[in-house]
Amino acid sequence: MTYKAKFKVWRGDEGQGELTDYTVEVNEGEVVLDILHRLQATQTPDLALRWNCKAGKCGSCSAEINGMPRLMCMTRMSTFTEDETITVTPVRTFPVIRDLVTDVSWNYQKAREVPAFDGGDVKPGEFRMMQQDVERSQEFRKCIECFLCNNVCHVVRDHEENKEAFAGPRFLMRVAELEMHPADVLDRREIAQDEFGLGMCNITKCCTEVCPEHIKITDNALIPMKERVAGKKYDPIVWLGSKLGIVKKGENTPTA
Repeated sequence: MTYKAKFKVWRGDEGQGELTDYTVEVNEGEVVLDILHRLQATQTPDLALRWNCKAGKCGSCSAEINGMPRLMCMTRMSTFTEDETITVTPVRTFPVIRDLVTDVSWNYQKAREVPAFDGGDVKPGEFRMMQQDVERSQEFRKCIECFLCNNVCHVVRDHEENKEAFAGPRFLMRVAELEMHPADVLDRREIAQDEFGLGMCNITKCCTEVCPEHIKITDNALIPMKERVAGKKYDPIVWLGSKLGIVKKGENTPTA
């Protein structure tokens, strides 16, 4: 079934911009990205947007659709009524380059700051992992780096000045992944708190709500990481054990 849909698309650059009205044809089974491609082809060839796989796996086509951070390629037109006006704007937390394209270089800067995996002296083929550790890493590695979690996080969304001290959910999750990995020998608890701003996260779960891969960022990464940091920082037994060298990475109780 074909019908005409009303769209409001943000047009402009880093200097200024505005919402522009369009009426465009919609066919059965299409997604928002299909409609914007039709706009490019038929009405506004200079519309700037990012996309790549159109399969929800590259994270390129992040935008805000009716105020909700989403992937345009995974937002079906069937979720809206035919008489509904659909508003598409760039993700708000990052500077606009043009139209729906934003400068997400801040995310790559934070990625470079995360210390790399350090397997110590373990040689390839020597290490064995429990299945639960495998599953934990696999969940975190489902991330497609759409940066919707960082976009919706109010710590940086509403406070530009926090970007220097705060890594955002995506990279705090990366730090947590490495900290929880049994083969990684670095203790990343102080790094998470002091260099990546873990304490600024107040676990509102907004990052989890917008994740297209349904990763439980808050429950499985941020909260456990906060518990590990608190154990090391405030538990006197753990503090003493760490000074004596009898508390290993990630442990909250001393070992004999």
